Amino acid sequence: MAARGGVILGRFGHGYVAPAVLLVAGLLYAPFLWTAYLSLTRYDGLEPAQWIGGHNFGKLIEDPALLTSIRNTLLWVVGTMVLPVGLGLLVAVLSYDIKGGVWFRVPFLLPYALSGAGLAMVWSPILSHGGIANTLLGVDTAFLQDAPVNTFAMLLVWTWQQLGVNMLLFVVGLQSIPREPIEAARLDGAGGWQLFRLVIWPLMRPLTAVVVGLALVASLKTFDIVWVLTQGGPGRNSETLAVTMYKETFVASDYGYGSAVAVMLTVVTGLASYLYLKRQVAS
Repeated sequence: MAARGGVILGRFGHGYVAPAVLLVAGLLYAPFLWTAYLSLTRYDGLEPAQWIGGHNFGKLIEDPALLTSIRNTLLWVVGTMVLPVGLGLLVAVLSYDIKGGVWFRVPFLLPYALSGAGLAMVWSPILSHGGIANTLLGVDTAFLQDAPVNTFAMLLVWTWQQLGVNMLLFVVGLQSIPREPIEAARLDGAGGWQLFRLVIWPLMRPLTAVVVGLALVASLKTFDIVWVLTQGGPGRNSETLAVTMYKETFVASDYGYGSAVAVMLTVVTGLASYLYLKRQVAS
């Protein structure tokens, strides 16, 4: 009977997964294919789309604002690896296995409950020229106007939000480590940095790969904090690729060019994720 059930399941197995496949195709693949098609057209959202081939991608390559968007996006990627991920790991290690460690982590988790747009609205009066940060620090710095200072300022806001979730993931990883290797290393005289580098860090490597991968993708498509705080300005000096895509599509109503930026962002994100995962598997 069990064998017969297995034969039936094998024969009709594709039918069981077909609804899920169709759902994924409808929600993910179909919109991307439509965006890829629009990237090869001239389309303003009103008149019928006109096929122009690769003109939008040629325009994209020649656009001087693209280099600024790429530079800022790379700053977000590097800054995310150093600040939210690095500080999240530091807080997790410092609060691990100490009395009251749970309460020590709570303040770092609270900002994650806010949306990126809500978080930016909280920080806008703090970072604005002549705002709270200028008053407290006794400086006259335009944190949101001068490049690349504005990108670094927004990275600090991003860190304030994302540090908590990265810390929580690292804490889960620390708690999943068997106690025996740590106790054995301590008996052998290892402690502090040596214990972390030689025992704890290698055991946390699989989880670290996940945390870094998620942070990498999130930093590449950063939009809400930048849009609310600066809208990519002044001018275009704080734009990321996601902000450029939004402005070209929904502000300038150039859906074809905006779709070209979206395709480029998708390719960059997919390629970065693939290379990172490939490296993790190979090592």
